[in-house]
Parts: sequence; structure tokens; C-alpha cells
Amino acid sequence: MNKTPNTSLDKINIVGDRVLIKSRKESGRSASGLYLPSGIKEKEKIQYGYVVKSGPGYPIPLPIDDNETWKNEKEKIKYMPLQVREGDLAVFLQESSYEVIYKGDKYFIVPQSSILMIERDEELFN
Repeated sequence: MNKTPNTSLDKINIVGDRVLIKSRKESGRSASGLYLPSGIKEKEKIQYGYVVKSGPGYPIPLPIDDNETWKNEKEKIKYMPLQVREGDLAVFLQESSYEVIYKGDKYFIVPQSSILMIERDEELFN
């Protein structure tokens, strides 16, 4: 998947441990060559798609020290980053995902715990 700068998705922020996935275009044919009606692949329990954006991760609260008045309020929470990266091909459970239509394109918002497997093309990150 190509990363394109300054897309309309730059305005979107994903919250917590969730991932925004764009559905992968599937062929309308089965493995044996039969043509399938539209919507058949969408009803399967397991879906495939490309990670478009991900949230900051799992929040980890820091110990509260009221004696440190110099600390900024923003430093109260840190995040453990997610395992997925933009451009990964993700295999995920559809029953845990939420389907969203944004500017005419279909996306899924999926918690990282519902992603079963990822395929990473390291050439995208070099």
C-alpha cells in the first residue's frame, strides 16, 4: 500500500488501542473459479485489510507524586505502542470491528486484540 502525504485521513486521530483498516479489494471469484455475488466475502468472520492509521497504544498511568509541582499535566499518561504499523496487511475478526464510511470509502475500526496476524512489507519502511 502506498503512503500518500497530506490525505484527508490526516485529520483523523484514532483513539487508544484501535486501528483504522481499509478493506482489501477481493476478487469476485472463488478459488475454484466460480463468480460470487457481492457481499459474500463481507459476511465472513475473518477479513483482510491494510492498516491506514493506528492509535497511540495502551495508556499506562505514571505514579502520582504531588510533590513534583514542576511536572506538566501532559506527562501524567504514557502509552505502550501498538504492534501494527501503517501499511501492514492485517487479518482481523470482523465481529469485533466497526464499519465506517468516510468520504465514500469503507474502513474498519478494529481493536488490536482482534487482529490475528499481520504481514509486513519492510520495503515500505526503508
